[in-house]
Amino acid sequence: MLVYIFDRTLDGLLSAVFDAYFRRQQPEMLVGEGDQLPLFSEEVYHVATTEEKARRVWAGLEKRLKAEALKLIAVSWLSEEKDLPTPLFHYIYKVFQSKGGGGYDFTDTDVLHVTNTARRVMHEQLRMKQFVRFQKAKDGTYLGVVKPDHDVLPLVIDHFQDRFRDQPWLLYDARRKYGYYKGGDGIPIRVTFEDTSSLPFSLDDGRLSEELLSDNDRLFQELWRTYFKAICIRERINPRKQLKDMPRRYWKYMTEKQ
Repeated sequence: MLVYIFDRTLDGLLSAVFDAYFRRQQPEMLVGEGDQLPLFSEEVYHVATTEEKARRVWAGLEKRLKAEALKLIAVSWLSEEKDLPTPLFHYIYKVFQSKGGGGYDFTDTDVLHVTNTARRVMHEQLRMKQFVRFQKAKDGTYLGVVKPDHDVLPLVIDHFQDRFRDQPWLLYDARRKYGYYKGGDGIPIRVTFEDTSSLPFSLDDGRLSEELLSDNDRLFQELWRTYFKAICIRERINPRKQLKDMPRRYWKYMTEKQ
């Protein structure tokens, strides 16, 4: 079995495609650096990631695929699923092999795997728009903390930029320890914090420190919890449907569930 080892980045995967064509071989599997090699790995090749190789492969995809198929590749990568690299590599490899561009044969297991992965990511980004709850700090900044299974922040930034067009906000991913901050009329910028222990909010439930929380927001949170309980008709409670519509993993960051 021929195995390619790469650095677990999208540029690394595209570089692997470039090297495979240059070396005139097609590996059976892609393995991330540090991961255990599969049994019967007869030949192992370490991919050297470069921007030039990745750029050339992506440019080739742009010539062969429509915009929605290119988005499919980029979105699927945001899943961070460990079993994605090999089928995604084969998917891209087949695009270059096919005279018609490929990428649309949903009877192909690799195409189907990548497509279903992208669908899961898109479903999660929709739920982020539905379930994220913002708190207003005393300085006027709105804070939202999330912990999605997939790295969907890049997909929802435009939505919140439009929603809070003239207001400063910070949307932070507690799982991946980064976020996007927009100040006033500016554009969102990616931010990280070197010392997460000194953050003015909790990574466990996303709650802003009491001394920093706006008095008005404290009142609104209490009103929202009261409203949420008031509209509940106990005789019609359906826990199974509630979990389907609002999975439990989102609850700890939602005001009405705290």
